[in-house]
Amino acid sequence: MSLLSVVIPAFNEEQMISRMCDEVRRVLEGADISYELVFVNDGSTDRTAEEISSQAAKDSRITGVQFSRNFGKEAAILAGLAYATGDVTAVMDCDLQHPPETLVKMYRKWQEGFQVIEGIKKNRGEESVFHRESAGFFYRIMSGIMKVDMENTSDFKMLDRQVVKTVLSMPEQKLFFRAISSWVGYQTTTVEFEVHERAAGMSKWTVGSLIRYAFTNIVSFTTIPLQFISIAGGICFVGSLVLIIYSLVQYFRGHAVEGYTTTILVMLLIGSAIMLSLGIIGFYIARIYEEVRRRPRYIVSRIINGNAGETNDKK
Repeated sequence: MSLLSVVIPAFNEEQMISRMCDEVRRVLEGADISYELVFVNDGSTDRTAEEISSQAAKDSRITGVQFSRNFGKEAAILAGLAYATGDVTAVMDCDLQHPPETLVKMYRKWQEGFQVIEGIKKNRGEESVFHRESAGFFYRIMSGIMKVDMENTSDFKMLDRQVVKTVLSMPEQKLFFRAISSWVGYQTTTVEFEVHERAAGMSKWTVGSLIRYAFTNIVSFTTIPLQFISIAGGICFVGSLVLIIYSLVQYFRGHAVEGYTTTILVMLLIGSAIMLSLGIIGFYIARIYEEVRRRPRYIVSRIINGNAGETNDKK
């Protein structure tokens, strides 16, 4: 029988580990699907590691990958993919907002021959207006770049073993999993799901972290922001031509343009454009520097399972 691996990144989710195991076990055993759970503890500071150890001691199908510190959700997903051994691998959040019942629908699609099954949100659940609009803006940008509708996509996906190997073979240090799983191609389909309320605990995402996450992934995935610099330069050039023509016309008409005010406005406009451009370029240079250093995407301090003391150097 084919094995389904379920990768679950976890950061300070001590209240959710047991519930997650119980719900996934109930659904997959009820559907007669052979499975394993791979929890990736992303440097949690609560009792997440102890909870994973407790569950792994009860069920040999549960494995925990312990990071040495917090490396971020993308790194946790990639680590889970690396340690998964199944013929097909699903990635889902630990807060049960991704309903385990949808795993069965995805698995059946995989049995039909699809290699990438995308979880598509019917709705975005309970979100603040700012969060909803900012997330929508980010995904509209990514959709335009990729020519794929990403506004209602999520990290809730199921990938065939061949697709997992393709994703893991990519050498860059910063991978945007939600986009790269669509970019690789293969036979793809979608499954809709309702976003559930978080069963316990609180979201670890703040407005600041969401903005950093969005901008980091845009820069990691595309060079579009660099093209904005050329556009801004073109706008400044056109504006300068208009101002030059206007100034010359006024001069020959005997009405010279006020010098101080005009000079200050032009300097502020050009200075702002230059500083913004340098900031974008600097961000890309920082990303190049990170790639050149070739540091590992994550560091695994130990594996939590029957051999709890075992370490592994997969990256």
